[in-house]
Amino acid sequence: MSHVQPYIPGAPPPLSRLVRRIDEISTLPQVALQIIEVANDPNSNAVDLKRVMENDPALAARVLRCVNSSAFGVRMKITNLQQAIAYLGQKQIRNLAVTASVNELFKQEEIAGSYRRSLLWKHLVSVGVCARLIAMRRKFAAFEDVFLAGLMHDIGIILEDQHAHPFFCDVIRSLPSANSLCEAERGQLGFNHAQLGAKIAAAWGFPLAVQEAIRFHHASERCRSEEIDKVRFVEIANLICSVKGISSVGVQLVQFPRTALEALSLTRNDLAVLVEDLDQELAANANLLHM
Repeated sequence: MSHVQPYIPGAPPPLSRLVRRIDEISTLPQVALQIIEVANDPNSNAVDLKRVMENDPALAARVLRCVNSSAFGVRMKITNLQQAIAYLGQKQIRNLAVTASVNELFKQEEIAGSYRRSLLWKHLVSVGVCARLIAMRRKFAAFEDVFLAGLMHDIGIILEDQHAHPFFCDVIRSLPSANSLCEAERGQLGFNHAQLGAKIAAAWGFPLAVQEAIRFHHASERCRSEEIDKVRFVEIANLICSVKGISSVGVQLVQFPRTALEALSLTRNDLAVLVEDLDQELAANANLLHM
């Protein structure tokens, strides 16, 4: 039986209690959890993915609308999920479905100081797109898994926003004098978004690469699993997007990931090219922001 810390009225909820509460109410739409479960099962196939998505006709329609957009350049209209999966592949359809589902968490705007919920969503999508771009440039085969890791890396922030909102607002107010978001969170909450997000990701059965990216996207050198390169892609993408003004909380506090850049043999010149090329990549994937 896991130990749950007692709650003191007027104080931030302890991490263990907050995790239990979020897990109990299953904040993420159930269909997203089912899609991730299917995608994470080595014995599942395209038929399993199609069956889960068909349980949510509105989601299936949004994914098909996206597939038929100019971003994917289809020559003939794709009218069903079977065609969509055959055309784009199981992993890319999974990513579109999860993106559309996670977007539900951001439908209601929330503003607190420099933080905008809608801008956090833009940051998540942008980091996913950028991380995938870096992985493809480095000829990394599992680049669609890297997109999913990037998309979910800051899910802990939206969970703080939704489930510890008054204390999250205190975090945002304290940012101007903080060295990092994690430092500000520890000061106000006693934990940070990476810790919260990683515990929820484990409870919800996310793929290991996603869990590791959530836990270590500010410190990939601490990752000890075989997923470390995926974490490095996300950490570098997080920096690039933040430098370009697409930050998670409206303030650029991301540290330069020297170790990750060296491990992937990326130079400052490579970084500059990625910063410049990202605009075109984001424009091509703008439909992901409005699924």
